[in-house]
Amino acid sequence: MKRGQCAIVRCLHLKEGDRRRLSELGISPGKTLIYRGAALLRDPLLFETKEALIAVRRKDAQQIEVSG
Repeated sequence: MKRGQCAIVRCLHLKEGDRRRLSELGISPGKTLIYRGAALLRDPLLFETKEALIAVRRKDAQQIEVSG
């Protein structure tokens, strides 16, 4: 995703615990994400949801399937 790009979460291809953690933070199927950028060394990545700004490890973000 490019900075400022908006997408809809389709699926989280993560282990149950990681999937639950992201869902509790507002990243779950059907929710809208906006990519806001990355830290200096490109990890973690910063996403905006309706609820908050959330930092997500790059390896976890790569397992989030989005569309749009």
